[in-house]
Amino acid sequence: MLRLLPLVLGAFAIGAETFLVSGVLPQIAADLHVTAAAAGSLVTIFALAYAFGSPLIAVATAGVERKRLLVGAVAAFALANLVAAFAPNFASLAAARALLALTAGTFMPAAVAFATALFAAERRGRAIAMIYGGMTLATVVGVPAGTYLASFAGWRAPFFGVAVVAAFAAVGVAAALPRQQSARAAGFAERLAVMRRPDVLRMLTLTALALIGPFAVNTFMGVLAESALGIGGDKLALVLAFFGVVSFVGSQFGGYAADRWNRERFLALVFVVLILGFPLMSLGPRLGGEAGAALLFAGIGLWGLFGWAFPIVQQARLIGLDPAMAPITLSLNISTLYVGVAIGSSLGAWTIARWSVDAIGLVAGASEIVALVWLALTGALQPAAKPAAGQTSTDAVYFAPGE
Repeated sequence: MLRLLPLVLGAFAIGAETFLVSGVLPQIAADLHVTAAAAGSLVTIFALAYAFGSPLIAVATAGVERKRLLVGAVAAFALANLVAAFAPNFASLAAARALLALTAGTFMPAAVAFATALFAAERRGRAIAMIYGGMTLATVVGVPAGTYLASFAGWRAPFFGVAVVAAFAAVGVAAALPRQQSARAAGFAERLAVMRRPDVLRMLTLTALALIGPFAVNTFMGVLAESALGIGGDKLALVLAFFGVVSFVGSQFGGYAADRWNRERFLALVFVVLILGFPLMSLGPRLGGEAGAALLFAGIGLWGLFGWAFPIVQQARLIGLDPAMAPITLSLNISTLYVGVAIGSSLGAWTIARWSVDAIGLVAGASEIVALVWLALTGALQPAAKPAAGQTSTDAVYFAPGE
């Protein structure tokens, strides 16, 4: 497993950059003279580029030797971070974010496919979990550290830091990993055929609906924390660190639930908790003081614990439909996930422009009602599919392989 460390480092760099924007959004908006709502479009741009670009790149690069593809993707990701760090205006930063999404969407699926090909079937789940553990670790360590760095060195500094980490990952991949020929990738026709299956389409729709609320809030976490607690910089880093730790616990909780409980009923519970929890993040800023801060942290805690359990359980459900087509369904799921991210970040921006940042929690909670209704209409109380032989829910992680 140690040979996977360069891939883990690359995943860490990608995770840090992906989620970093929420922590430095207020600084970006102030420095580039745009509103917080406009700055939030950086998340929307990244999500859309990832959602639609990753499948196209997977098909286009199907014949490229895997090690060469991985080195090129993570090196290009490092360069894209430098482009972002030197961006003279908002338009160039937005273009850099699109490039970052395309390079990340090239690296992550290829890294997962590479890792699974290195090990026997009984060790592949651990290999996948190890790589995506790098992204999870980024939410616990990388994002708070980047936010803290930005507090005294400016918002451009974290992009330089991520570029350095990605460059080390590129060197590690080139030096430590063997060459590996590509397996046949699913073509457009196969992906479309699977996506048109009613059972798959229902689950993909739920994925998109479920991610709208969380990313309406996540995009503007830094802005919301400033509004509720009057903090920024190093203290904001502590808030993000708290969220990262709770989210990691939530992902492990999701794995436990997917293996042992009825998955559909557990997802119904997740949505109920989020419907009640997100409004606390609006009530906290309006109440103010220590009581308001307590409500805000309660909302963040419930969101991290239950919100990050959702993708684990959802991917276990997708695998349970038909394990043989899991590479395609999980690839479709990650694209759909980013569609939900794009809609959610746009909804958050609209909420700020129309009302105020304090209203985001209420809007996010309302959006989860739609997800709960969709789950109910598509069979919330039907018996849950059991994990396939040799498959545990921990084989499925938040950001699924996009072969």
